[in-house]
Amino acid sequence: METDLKRFQGQWRQVRFEENGIVDPTDTHGAHNSVMTIVGDTFHVAIPGEEALVEGRFVIEDDESPKRIDWIDSIGSDAGKRLPAIYTLSKDSFEFAAADADMDRPQDFTGGRGITIRGFVRA
Repeated sequence: METDLKRFQGQWRQVRFEENGIVDPTDTHGAHNSVMTIVGDTFHVAIPGEEALVEGRFVIEDDESPKRIDWIDSIGSDAGKRLPAIYTLSKDSFEFAAADADMDRPQDFTGGRGITIRGFVRA
């Protein structure tokens, strides 16, 4: 059986962004059509042809319900902080809802204060 870690590998184009309950606010870590590249347990986000917006590593727990992912940025204002999140993953898309580092892990995708939701499709 293919693991979620293996299914995450490759390039993903961002198609959805919500932060603090606001759809498409100014975004310093991504943008519509920015590309997240996942290799192993590392990620790199950039607008094609430009410098990295954010990069780091992640840890998944795909045996939990909802499935869990923790993002650990290596650059920027959240560098070194563990951002607790949940995710959904299909063959051609994935979505996550991440809480700020000092908050509890989200339990759903309703968003709100301190929650970032991003959606991606295969690039």
